[in-house]
Amino acid sequence: MTAYDPNNIFAKILRGEFPCHKVYEDDHVFAFLDIMPRAPGHTLVIPKAPARNILDVSSEDFAHVARGARTIARAAKVAFGANGISLHQFSEAAGGQVVFHLHMHVIPRHDGVALLPAASRKEDTAVLEANAAKLIAALKQI
Repeated sequence: MTAYDPNNIFAKILRGEFPCHKVYEDDHVFAFLDIMPRAPGHTLVIPKAPARNILDVSSEDFAHVARGARTIARAAKVAFGANGISLHQFSEAAGGQVVFHLHMHVIPRHDGVALLPAASRKEDTAVLEANAAKLIAALKQI
């Protein structure tokens, strides 16, 4: 397996070298909105520890990511009035991974509404800011 690249875009986001719409952070994970969301509120949860994907992450760090994804999922259901949540995690290119820093997608879902195709459009910054505010407010309620 290829080694972790500390210059991947998510590592740069963690170091503050690249902007994002942060919605949650603790000692172990960082969560921010996907700029090409498949649905409103689509959030990425990443470990602060360097990990390429599920194949090389420590069990402890993966547990932190899973707990962070659950936290975001609960808030997203409230913030977006979702009927359900989809969690996606892709590992390696053949598995659909594009950015090689472990990340879990948390996507609010509504009955009868299909997901947008992956990487099909970049969301407007004002929409991302509003969605981030909704999630942050919901996180305070759960």
